[in-house]
Amino acid sequence: MFTFRHPLLLLLLLAIPLVAVWLRMRRKAPTFATSDIASLEALPRSPWLQLRWLGPAALALAAVLLVVAAAGPRAGIRRARAETEGVDIVLLVDTSTSMNATDLSDGGMAGPRATRLDVAKSVIRTFVDNRPDDRIGIVAFSAMPFTLAPLTTDHPWLQQQIDRLQTGMLPEDATAIGDAIASAVNRLRPSQAKSKLVILLTDGINNAGRLAPLNAAQAAAALGIKVYAVGAASDQPQTVSGFFGMRVAVPGAEIDEETLRKVAELTGAQYFRATDSDSLAAIYEEIDQLEKTPVTLDSYTQYKELFAPFAAGAALCLLLALLLHATPLAELPT
Repeated sequence: MFTFRHPLLLLLLLAIPLVAVWLRMRRKAPTFATSDIASLEALPRSPWLQLRWLGPAALALAAVLLVVAAAGPRAGIRRARAETEGVDIVLLVDTSTSMNATDLSDGGMAGPRATRLDVAKSVIRTFVDNRPDDRIGIVAFSAMPFTLAPLTTDHPWLQQQIDRLQTGMLPEDATAIGDAIASAVNRLRPSQAKSKLVILLTDGINNAGRLAPLNAAQAAAALGIKVYAVGAASDQPQTVSGFFGMRVAVPGAEIDEETLRKVAELTGAQYFRATDSDSLAAIYEEIDQLEKTPVTLDSYTQYKELFAPFAAGAALCLLLALLLHATPLAELPT
């Protein structure tokens, strides 16, 4: 975008041809007798006559460039600055051995024999990719919580930590939902973000730990932290791989939905139930939409001043006119 700081000065360009005509009329043309004209026509023509227009043209161009320079030419680049109010999120992921069940797998994004945890990891990766401006952390839990990744905006590194999630990564196999929520809340406690939330994913009931889920939820609510709870399991009985390759029978949908729903309600969030990979993906997409990062766009135009090139051009034209004035052209009529 090309503009002028003082565009009204460009009206002076209209005066330049008028001044040129006036100056030409003021110059007195030499008078010759008829016999002198005949004698002059018989003389050989000087090559300087072909260039006699250069001097006036250089002066006229210098005047044009000076007027343009005085008008303040500038090139504008329109820019937009995005200001975000980030959301701090802790992803709370159950890694007990029941997450080895394959009841969420339907041959979709994680494959036909993917475990509950594999499906969850695939969905979580997409969720992280969709929130590039937020700080996100990961807490894995079974009988105890373990912070796999503190709050960070380094999402490529965060994706590597998601890959590390696996069942049996913690020493005791149980489900301590209350302690896990408390651990996630402690991660968010120092945060200055306007929005803070925990997304709890589990396929079981609270059967370990010191703190009850509802007590942990009350602590979260007191700190303004939302806890979205997601129950992930089908209603069909499953056989899963336990320790040392043993096959273990797991009843379908052993989830304390009433408690998870109360946890979410206490913190101003929601409870969701996933029975396959598609519904789990839809749940995380809905949470993503519910907790969108506020973005403020500030548009402005950045200008680059172009006075110098026009002024330099005018100076060169004036210099050319002065040099031409020192040649025989100065003596020739125009």
